[in-house]
Amino acid sequence: MEKSERTRWDGVTTRDVYHQDVVAQRELLADAARDGDWPRVFEQLAQNPDWVNATRVGGPSGFTVLHQAAWHGAQDAAAVLVGCGAWRTLPTAAGERAIDIALARGHKGMSALLQPVVRHPLSFPTLTALESRFHALIRADSHGLADRHRLRLPLLSVLTELTEPRMYFPVPGMYGGFGYRFDGDSLVTESSSRVVGGSGRRHRITAEATELVAQGFV
Repeated sequence: MEKSERTRWDGVTTRDVYHQDVVAQRELLADAARDGDWPRVFEQLAQNPDWVNATRVGGPSGFTVLHQAAWHGAQDAAAVLVGCGAWRTLPTAAGERAIDIALARGHKGMSALLQPVVRHPLSFPTLTALESRFHALIRADSHGLADRHRLRLPLLSVLTELTEPRMYFPVPGMYGGFGYRFDGDSLVTESSSRVVGGSGRRHRITAEATELVAQGFV
C-alpha cells in the first residue's frame, strides 16, 4: 500500500445506501481487523485503500482498522496503517482515539506512534464552533438528506492532522456533496449537485458566523 493522505469523509451509517457487495466487503475488512488477521486486512485494503478509515457499515462501535490495531497492541500493523493514511485524531462512537484505546489496554509502547501530529492547531472553542456551524450548513444545503440517511457528519479534528487541510464529503442522494478546507481560523466550504446546474454554493464559516460568498457555479 502506498503512503497517502486520505481526504474523503465517509459518513454512511446505514446499509441500504451501499450495494450489498460493498457491505459484504466492508464486513470482511471489519471482521479481519477485529480478529487481528492483519494479512487479510492488508489484502482488503490493497483493493480498497480508501477504506483505511472505514468502519463497519451500521456498526455501533465506530472502530476503524487503526482502532482495532490499537486494541490488539499490533504496533507493526498500526505503523503501516498510519503510513497509509489512517487518521490518529479520529474517535470511535465512544469518543476514543486509537491512542486512548492503546493506553487503556496497556500498550504504552504504541503511544508515540499513535499520538496525533497536529499540523493545523485551532483552539477547542474555535474548532467546536466551526464544526457546529458546518453541520448546520450541511443539514440545510442537503435538504434533509443528511438526517434522512443518518449520516455521521465530518469531524473537523481530522483536518488538523492533514498536510493539506481539505476534504470532501459525498452525500448519498445529493449527487454531489461538500468540499471543505481550513483557511486560517475559518472553514471554506463548497457544495454542489451534479444534476442541478448552477447549484454550487461557497461559504466561509468563522466561529461567529456563516457567510455565503459565492453561488451559481457548477
